Parts: sequence; structure tokens; C-alpha cells
Amino acid sequence: MATPSRTRALRSTAALLGTLLVLAFTSAQAQSAPTPLEDNRTITLGYIGIAYELGGIIDPTLQPGGTSSARPNWFTFAPHASQAGGKGMYGAALARHFIDSARLQPSLSLTNALDRLGLSGVLRLRLQDLSLQLIAQGLTVDAATALSVMTSALNVSALGDTRTLLATASRMGALYWSAPGTAPLDKVEAIVITLERTLHEGNLAIFNDIGGSARLYLDWRAAATGSITPARVLTEFTLAGASNAQAQQAYAYAVAHAEDSPRPTRMDLLFPGMQWKSLLIAAFALYEDARLAPTPARRDALVAMGTNFVAWREQHDQAQSVFTPASSPTDEVSRAAVLQILTPFLMTDFGTVRWTYADYAYAQPDRDGNPLTSPPCEYSWADFWDRWNGILFAFEQAYTRPTELWVMPEPLTDPLG
Repeated sequence: MATPSRTRALRSTAALLGTLLVLAFTSAQAQSAPTPLEDNRTITLGYIGIAYELGGIIDPTLQPGGTSSARPNWFTFAPHASQAGGKGMYGAALARHFIDSARLQPSLSLTNALDRLGLSGVLRLRLQDLSLQLIAQGLTVDAATALSVMTSALNVSALGDTRTLLATASRMGALYWSAPGTAPLDKVEAIVITLERTLHEGNLAIFNDIGGSARLYLDWRAAATGSITPARVLTEFTLAGASNAQAQQAYAYAVAHAEDSPRPTRMDLLFPGMQWKSLLIAAFALYEDARLAPTPARRDALVAMGTNFVAWREQHDQAQSVFTPASSPTDEVSRAAVLQILTPFLMTDFGTVRWTYADYAYAQPDRDGNPLTSPPCEYSWADFWDRWNGILFAFEQAYTRPTELWVMPEPLTDPLG
């Protein structure tokens, strides 16, 4: 008869073998196309290259791998934002891995489930608290753990506010019960797939549009003869879907109002009816103007206006259509609901400057006047204005420590690759 210790050892060995089988199968499947995290790695590296090329236009002393005290432009922020999205995909990948393992061998307890994930310290305690709240709503141990681990690469310290913990568990539970599928892990998988697709599609859409436009601009600039001036950018450089006349309008306004306080941010009111891709041409012209600015203060004001132009195009046209699509695949849940759940956990490390959505929310006036509602749970990343104002807050925070943004992130590696 097997001893208890031998039984545990056999179970651990079986779990390990099951995990290895899942990893081998997943790896074989992945040979045909890049995984979301592999795409994210390529995108983050692409942004780093563009950041140094464009940063070198604004500050000609900037060298690849170096730093600049000039105000960071949008493309300096981009590698860090891309990696932040990658962390969400990383959590989704861990959740999918856990689901696959749990299908082969269900966890014996919550402790067993957390042990299988190799969690420890504060992270383990926070996910344990969230899992217990989900189990209390009727979820199985494995379903609860898989949902919790989606947040593991994000700002789980937000769960230290009991109000955030309870609201998150309530929203996760409601989404779980509404998810397609009958088996618990099928329902959770629909939520995980929704998160992964949303972040992946947004990452690709933004990079292809804005990163692609920057690459076209840099190539045009390299091939141009003579000195590059803002006027030449506005008349000679073109982008499909953009209007040079509209770009000139936006540029003229920015030059006149770059040093306004507060800085103009409501592009919808300033330029009604504009094709927002035109703002990219205007931004490149502003970055060129910043290079020629007579003072650092004027340079930084022009950079900030150009960055706001790019960010508006990014969030208004590219991200929003992915986050709140007109229709979704039948194997998904509401993308907006998933993003609302994760809003309190969002964070981005801009080099050594950490921004969290929770910090932004706590700094704002109380929206509903209810002390039982935590401020981060009163916002949703799927809502354009909630996202836009949070991003502007992040920009201003990072502008106070410009050189630190040049500590570029180490691109993530797919844990299942």
C-alpha cells in the first residue's frame, strides 16, 4: 500500500507530466504563427528602435541606448505601454496554461492550485483572497484560480483595498456566470480568450497604424534632400487616410497654444470633423519644430502637443474600436466588461517611473460620493474618456522625470514558447 508521502509524490509527478504534455502540444501548435506574446515582443522592440530615431530628431545629442533630458515624445512612451499590454497577455497565457493543466488533473484544494502556479509572498496572498471570494460565489477552485491569475502580472496591490477586492470578485463572478459554455473551465477560458484577443488586437492595431506611420516618416525623412522643416513635413509628407490641409490646421493651433495652461486636449472640440490620422502628420511637424525651438521650455511644450495628437489618434481610432467593437465572436464575453474588471489593476512602468490607474483614480474627486465604492472601481479602461484622462495624467507624471523613461523595458518572453 502506498504511503501518503509516496501518493503525494506520484500526484506531483503526474501533474508535472501533464503540464509538460500541454506545453509540448502548445509549442507544436505555435510553430505555425506567432503567439500574442511573441508579437508583443516584436512590437516592443520595434517601438524601442523608433523611440531612439525620433528622439534623436528632437534631441540630436541622443544616442541609441542613451538618455535625453528633452521631454519624452509619444514614441518614448510606446515601448513601456506595449510591455504593459504584454503583461496583461502574460497573465492570460498563465491562465490558459493553468486551465489546460487543470483539465488534465483538477486541483485538490486552493492551496494545491496556488502551489501549482508557483506563487508566493504578497502575490499569493492577494490572489488567494480573490479566489476565496470567487469560490464563495459558487466557482470551482480551478475556475476561481484561473480568473485570479489573469491579474498576476498587473497591480495586484490594488486588492489591498477591501472595496476593490469585493467589487472585482463580484464583477468577475457575474461575468463568469454569463460566459458561454457549460463546464466551469470552458466559461473561464472564454473570459481569458477575450482578454488575450483584446490586448493582442489593440497592440497590433496601434503598432501597424502609428508605428507604421512613424516608419514611413523616418524613411521619407532619410530620403529627403536638404534641410527638413515643419513646413516641408506638412506639405510633402503624406499618409493614406490623412489630410495635409487638416494637419496644417492642427499644427497651426498647436504652435499658437502649446504653452497654454492647461494644455489643450479636447481634439473633438478643437477640430470637429477632422480625420484623426491627420494629427500624425501634424505631430511629426511639431517634433521637427521642437528640434528648432529657441528654449528647452518651448521645445518641451511643442513635444507635449505633438504627443497628445498621437495619443488621440491612438486611443480614439485604434484602441476604442478594439475595446468596444460593434460585434464580437460568439466564444467571447463582453470586452468592455473584462476591461472594466481589470481597470484597478492597470499599471505601466515608464522606465523607473511607475504609473498605476489606481493612483490616478484616488487622486480624482469622488465620482459617486459613496465611501463603500473604491475610486478605481468607478472607472473603466473601455470608456474613452476614462482612458484618455488617465493617460494624460500618466504623461504629466512622467514629464517630471524625463531621463528615466529612456530606461527601456526588457521585452517579455512567452512562458509557453
